[in-house]
Amino acid sequence: MSRNAQYLLAMAAHARAMTSGAEGVVKRKVAILGAAGGIGQSLSLLMKMNPLVTDLALYDIGGTPGVAADVSHVNTGAQVKGYEQGNLAEALRGADLVIMPAGVPRKPGMTRDDLFNINAGIVKGLVEGIAKHAPGAVLNIISNPVNSTVPIAAETLKRLGVYDKRKLMGVTTLDVVRAKTFYAELKGLEVGMVDVPVVGGHAGITILPLFSQAGPTAKIALTDAEITALTKRTQEGGTEVVLAKAGKGSATLSMAYAAALFADSVLHGLNGHPCTEYSYVDSTVTSAPYFASKVKLSTEGVEKVFDLGEISEYEKAGLAALLPDLIASIEVGLDYAKKQV
Repeated sequence: MSRNAQYLLAMAAHARAMTSGAEGVVKRKVAILGAAGGIGQSLSLLMKMNPLVTDLALYDIGGTPGVAADVSHVNTGAQVKGYEQGNLAEALRGADLVIMPAGVPRKPGMTRDDLFNINAGIVKGLVEGIAKHAPGAVLNIISNPVNSTVPIAAETLKRLGVYDKRKLMGVTTLDVVRAKTFYAELKGLEVGMVDVPVVGGHAGITILPLFSQAGPTAKIALTDAEITALTKRTQEGGTEVVLAKAGKGSATLSMAYAAALFADSVLHGLNGHPCTEYSYVDSTVTSAPYFASKVKLSTEGVEKVFDLGEISEYEKAGLAALLPDLIASIEVGLDYAKKQV
């Protein structure tokens, strides 16, 4: 089984066996901004289960003392504290990793632009706090639309003189999780043994799964129709959940799971055990200044950004189609950031 497939079962057992003061344990503080929301609460629980976390700071505009009290009863080593509006500095101080699911979720009929108009200001304000109180922390952005909010975060950090492209990452892991799941289901494979690269961005057609590179190593033949259907479902996975929840939520549980997987890899990297993941980062892989592709995570964050490798004609067409949309979304974020100076 892959580390992902074993993740939830093994993590809690390991965490219960360790304490924050155990010899040889690297102390790591993780702060979650937006911890009282739909993603944030589940993510808080998953990070409490992670044996690499010794201190867990939960921040939101309200409700976090209750979330912290609830999560703190889980018998794992991480020490948990909840912080509400006005206490952002204390929540961030000393953080090694900051995970940001803050903002409003997508609702039926809401476009990514609608989301942007609300979430851009939230992201900017929180990133300003990070620049002041945790400038060396790795920052994982979940707040949508990621295609635009990551550039806002980058420009805010640049303006405040603390930008390090190695430490800013948009979390696109849910796209990978979905592609693996859908591919395994379709072909009757063990999902824990499946690997599917997903590159591009984190919305609609900017999400490009590379099924031509899908594992396991023994290639499983896909028809053109299957590739088209799998690609479309991966791209529209968020909408699928929003519609299924009938206006009562978005993809919070699967997003929390994916974010916890990615955070775990970041922490392993920081601790000197490099990992590879897919993430939306400052990039020269394509003409887009930010792009999701395979990255190597190490002691300073992103150590290396990999090229796309050999891709199919279908995927080349998808790449050509997504770039204008992705670049336009990036420009929206950059324009917003410039107006805030």
